[in-house]
Amino acid sequence: MITAGDFRNGLTFDMDGQVMQVIEFQHVKPGKGAAFVRTKLKNVISGAVTETTFNPTAKFQEAYVERKDMEYLYEDGGLYYFMDPETYEQLPIAGSVMNDSFKFVK
Repeated sequence: MITAGDFRNGLTFDMDGQVMQVIEFQHVKPGKGAAFVRTKLKNVISGAVTETTFNPTAKFQEAYVERKDMEYLYEDGGLYYFMDPETYEQLPIAGSVMNDSFKFVK
């Protein structure tokens, strides 16, 4: 578990079932009232960017995101095959998992 006070740029965490990445954060201590953390967050899945404020003690589950360059090979029977250029391992992904942005893949 991480708290909003531990936020750093690039950190990924689970917020309400969505994987979010911290783009910017600012710890604010106003002269009057409680401190808060002002953040700009990017949804890793949809790409949407939102600005949100959190109490520094708010707790979230940290999300581990693995990024890997893959090459698109071919489609066969609803499965799309990708290859890791370092290990030549081929990975099939179901067409139901792919979103509309896949039509831009060459």
